Amino acid sequence: MPFREINSKVVEASVVPGQRMFSQRGAMLAYRGEVAFTPNIAGGQGGLMSMIGRRVANEATPLMTVEGSGTVMFGHGGHHIQVIRLTGDTLYVEADRLLAFDGSLEQGTMFMGSQGGVMGMVRGQVTGQGLFTTTLKGRGEVAVMAHGGVIELPISPGRPVHVDPQAYVAHHGDVRNKLSTALGWRDMVGRGSGEAFQLELSGSGAVYVQASEEKL
Repeated sequence: MPFREINSKVVEASVVPGQRMFSQRGAMLAYRGEVAFTPNIAGGQGGLMSMIGRRVANEATPLMTVEGSGTVMFGHGGHHIQVIRLTGDTLYVEADRLLAFDGSLEQGTMFMGSQGGVMGMVRGQVTGQGLFTTTLKGRGEVAVMAHGGVIELPISPGRPVHVDPQAYVAHHGDVRNKLSTALGWRDMVGRGSGEAFQLELSGSGAVYVQASEEKL
């Protein structure tokens, strides 16, 4: 169920009988054909535990199940949209960044603290984002939202990438992440926000970074 980019802030998806997709509620802009939209209480394929995990983290982003036959245009809040194609690996993405994704993808929730102890807790304090991150695994496409567009940075062995936690959108592949402290000129001029922290991602994969430090 591939997405077609209409422009930087709108994508279109084909919906065919026997297949379904999920979208954030309120993301449908227009559609053609016989398409049904129903609230998805369990939050996709993650089931009850996935839903509980996001609610504990205050990340209960409401989803809609999209089924039928036709085409649907998606967009939300004027945010820029990036389409990510998965070929069997896992995407880690903040729940509120999800615009729409293939229903064939397996959805789950991961506790970020499991990748470095208190890292997830500190990251939540710095960025205002929860400790739980949504995971999407399989073959299909995911449309994510960001401020000011998205840059894809490859991660390869021996060449880690450091990003501002507030600019982080998502990552995929065999990637480890940890939070480090870095005092620089931004602290000297008194900005005092999240720039003192860096999110280091190492391994093999890619990270998606937005061109802004604003939260959605």
